[in-house]
Amino acid sequence: MAPSVSISIRIVALWVLCIFMHATTMSFVAASKSSALELEAKAILESGWWSEYSNDTSSLCRWDGIICNDDGSVAKIDLAWFRLGYKISKFNFSSFPNLFSLNLSYTQLSGRIPLEIGTLSKLTYLDLSHNNLIGDLPLSLAKLTQLVTFNISSNLISGSISKELGNLKNLLVLSLSNNKFSGPIPPTLGLLTNLSNLDLSFNEINSSIPSEIGLLRNLLNLDLQQNKLIGPIPSSLGHLTNLAFLSLSSNQINGSIPLEIGTMKNLNDLFLNDNKLIGPIPSSFGHLTNLVHMSLDWNQINGSIPPEIGNLKNLSYLFLNNNNITGEIPIELGDSQCIEILDLSYNYLIGNIPDFSNSIKEINFSHNSLHGQIPNGYLGYTTYRFIGNKDLYGDTKGFPPSLPSSPNNNRPIFQQIKFLVPLGSLPGFLILGCFFLFRCGTRKPKSEQSQETKNGDLFSIWNYDGKIAYEDIIEATEDFNIRYCIGTGGYGSVYKAQLPNGKVVALKKLHRLEAEDPTFDKSFKNEVKMLTEIRHRNIVKLYGYCLHKRCMFLVYEYMEMGSLFFVLSNDFDAMELDWMKRMNVIKSIAHALSYIHHECVQVIVHRDISSNNILLNSELEAFVADFGTARLLDPNSSNQTLLAGTYGYVAPELAYTMMVTEKCDVYSFGVMALEILMGRHPGELLTSLSSSSPQNVMLNEILDQRLPPPNRLVAQDVFLVATIAFACLRSKPKSRPTMKWVSQEFLSHKKPKMNPLHAVSLWLLRNQEIYTGGENET
Repeated sequence: MAPSVSISIRIVALWVLCIFMHATTMSFVAASKSSALELEAKAILESGWWSEYSNDTSSLCRWDGIICNDDGSVAKIDLAWFRLGYKISKFNFSSFPNLFSLNLSYTQLSGRIPLEIGTLSKLTYLDLSHNNLIGDLPLSLAKLTQLVTFNISSNLISGSISKELGNLKNLLVLSLSNNKFSGPIPPTLGLLTNLSNLDLSFNEINSSIPSEIGLLRNLLNLDLQQNKLIGPIPSSLGHLTNLAFLSLSSNQINGSIPLEIGTMKNLNDLFLNDNKLIGPIPSSFGHLTNLVHMSLDWNQINGSIPPEIGNLKNLSYLFLNNNNITGEIPIELGDSQCIEILDLSYNYLIGNIPDFSNSIKEINFSHNSLHGQIPNGYLGYTTYRFIGNKDLYGDTKGFPPSLPSSPNNNRPIFQQIKFLVPLGSLPGFLILGCFFLFRCGTRKPKSEQSQETKNGDLFSIWNYDGKIAYEDIIEATEDFNIRYCIGTGGYGSVYKAQLPNGKVVALKKLHRLEAEDPTFDKSFKNEVKMLTEIRHRNIVKLYGYCLHKRCMFLVYEYMEMGSLFFVLSNDFDAMELDWMKRMNVIKSIAHALSYIHHECVQVIVHRDISSNNILLNSELEAFVADFGTARLLDPNSSNQTLLAGTYGYVAPELAYTMMVTEKCDVYSFGVMALEILMGRHPGELLTSLSSSSPQNVMLNEILDQRLPPPNRLVAQDVFLVATIAFACLRSKPKSRPTMKWVSQEFLSHKKPKMNPLHAVSLWLLRNQEIYTGGENET
């Protein structure tokens, strides 16, 4: 055979072999692709998240929340607000190699974050926020090096923040807020040089702020508020010249304010309040010409107010109250035409009060050493804004028209002020409420602010997604049509409204006639004040409010199941509220009360804990509501009060002492805990147990007979609840436990030694002295 023929044959053979190998490869790729798609479909079906669809997955790329790529592989999953209610571990994340976006926020997922999420190597967007996730952050998340957004805020994640997060070099947004993280802020976060938003707020982080945070030169928002941060503010934060929002409030930060903060020329909002800062306000703050809101209140700042503050032409809200500031109020403050709220109260200021009335809408100069005439421009302001300055005079009600010639002349004036203060403080509550709104919310354009405060009416409605339009609420309720009314309360009616974005909210609207009643007006403003100060997962969320002469309402998170009283009154719903759910309801209420009693800056007493004021969502989770009668406790006053609360829940001492303390709420909690166990109010039971004759009633006999008896594991919780409930019902307030102790008992997972429930006597539970809960803690 000729060489050329042999070569031709070889070429043809190679060509045939190549075609065969290519076909085999393509066949293998097609088979692999088909197998991968089958794994995705299987994982989707097994998750149960799309249970309303059939088992035919041929059209799954058109299912709600699923977006596929050109090859039919799942590239994006967005189930936000779908309220799945499953354990997150039911989803096999490792079956989705092409997933680049995952949004499971507001889905009521529970359990630990699975390690398998770390296998999603193409993931750029991960949002697991506003769920019930627990445990530590898995280290496998550090493998998601393509992540741009990572949000796990508003969960129950604990442990320390992993230093390995510093590997996520592409991150723009990192939000770990509103969890239970403790330990230090890892310095490795300084490696995330692309970061624009860092939010670690509302945790239990107990370290100093690492200087490496100053390396994040692209940062626009830094929120570290409501932790346990210690040490000084590092001067390196001055390198964050692009920063627009900085909050270090509600920590234990000490030392002086660094001069370098004055280099943050793009700063709009600065919150350093509620710390232990000392020293003067740096004059370099005069360079912060874009600043709109500055809160330095509740520190130990001394020195005088630098006149350079007058350079801040955009400053609208300035809070310097509750410090040790001395000197005179600089006249330069009045040069800023934007200032709306100025609070300088509780300092050591001297001299005259400048007349800023042409620009400032709300002021508070109380409790200083100011003297001289109150400017005529402040004639419309109530007395409480000036009290505590003994040498002031003017035409303001409650003050002498001229300087008294003798100290004795002051006596009737201050007697008059004593009765004016409670009435005058009502607008103050609302001002303080506004302050917290502006602290926690997104700053609005001036056009919106002026529209909302038009004619002296106050209107601010917001939610996690931004502003809700007033017109949307009116349209959604057809101007509060009766058919949208779902209940009537003590001072108003409650309406259900679905907004254009699909969000369902509850509106508590004051009755029109009652809106003009000062008593109801006070209750309304008190509720605004309380709910804008407090933030807890088991306290109903206040999204906003409207205060208008003819229309006053509050906008709340909607609770599908209504009140606990309603659920217990309905046999079907009561059976849905099984023993485990009832234990969780009781524990949630305890945690919420512990928060307002022991974790707020000033103690808050609810004063009306009852089954009507506990709301349940679709998962039968409990939320404390209705703070209309709540009260801030002043440790320096007698705290005497008019009787408030619901009959059958009110602590006995209020009938003869009128002295309100946290132990009043403890008593009400004990009543309600028994009500949840019994399925009805325990009034008759408590009356019979208070008699001197021996009682033979056993614990199992009083339990709600609509439910099957609790199993042995749950029975331990039932026994613990009953024991604590009776301790809370002791007649002497000091012998009742604190809610902090009660909350810790529920969190400790310690199970008390117990007999079977049929062998536990109520009379012994009522009269035993165990579980005092540290009765000396008052």
